Amino acid sequence: MPLHAQPVCWKKRLSVVRGFSRYLHMLNLSTEVPPPDLLAYRYRRPTPYLYSETEIVGLMAAAGALSPPFRAVTYRTLFGLLAATGIRIGEAIRLDHADLDLEAGLIRIRQTKFAKSRQLPLHPTPVAALDEYARQRDRMYGKSTAPCFFVSTRGARLIDACVHRVFARLAARVGLEPRAGSGRPRIHGLRHTFAMATLGDWYRAGVDVTSRLPLLSAYLGHVDPISTYWYLQAAPELLALAAERLEHREEQPR
Repeated sequence: MPLHAQPVCWKKRLSVVRGFSRYLHMLNLSTEVPPPDLLAYRYRRPTPYLYSETEIVGLMAAAGALSPPFRAVTYRTLFGLLAATGIRIGEAIRLDHADLDLEAGLIRIRQTKFAKSRQLPLHPTPVAALDEYARQRDRMYGKSTAPCFFVSTRGARLIDACVHRVFARLAARVGLEPRAGSGRPRIHGLRHTFAMATLGDWYRAGVDVTSRLPLLSAYLGHVDPISTYWYLQAAPELLALAAERLEHREEQPR
C-alpha cells in the first residue's frame, strides 16, 4: 500500500489481516491476533468540492469541445443534467428512453440507491437540452434498439468509469484544483453544489427551510432529511446564511 494512503485504508487492510489471523489461531493457538483498536480510526466524511457558476460554465464549454462532435454533445448534456438536477451519475447513465417525458418535463429515476424510485420535474432549460440531444442521437443512430437515453459513440450505454475519467480530464483542462479544506473536483460535487444552491436560494428567499428540507430529500433520493442536512454543514456560505437568519429573528421584538 502506498505511504500516502489514508488511515482508513490502513485500518481496512488490518481488518483483513485480523480475519486471517483468527483463522490461523484456530489451527495454532500461538498465533497472535491483532487487537481491533490497534489502528483506531473514525471515518470522517470528506468536504465536497462545490462548483461556482463560472466553473460549471467552464466545464460545459470544455465538454462541448470534445471530439467527435456527438461525444461532445453527449457529455455536455450529461454534465448539464447533473448540475441542473443533482441526480447521481449512476442514475443518469441508467436512464432509458421510457424514463423521460420531455413534453411533461419529467424524468423517472427507477430503483436506484436504497431501492427507491422517484419522479422529478425539470426546468425548461434542461428539457430543451435533453430534447435536442435526443434529436441528434436519433439522427446519428436512427431508431436504435438500445433502450438507454445517453449513448457512447458506439451507440451503447455509457460506462461509469469512462465518464469519471472524462470528467477528471475536463476538470484538469479547465484548471480546477482542490481548495483548502475540500476534496478534489469530482462529478459527485455537482450533486452537492445543486443541494447547496437550493438551500441557499431558500434562505435568501426567507422561506422556512426546515419545512422544505423533506422536499429536497425526496428530490435527491435521500432516505431522510438528516442526510440532506449534512449539505448545510459542508458549506460555510450556508452556515453564514443560517446564522444571519437566526440573528434577524433574535432582533425582532417579542
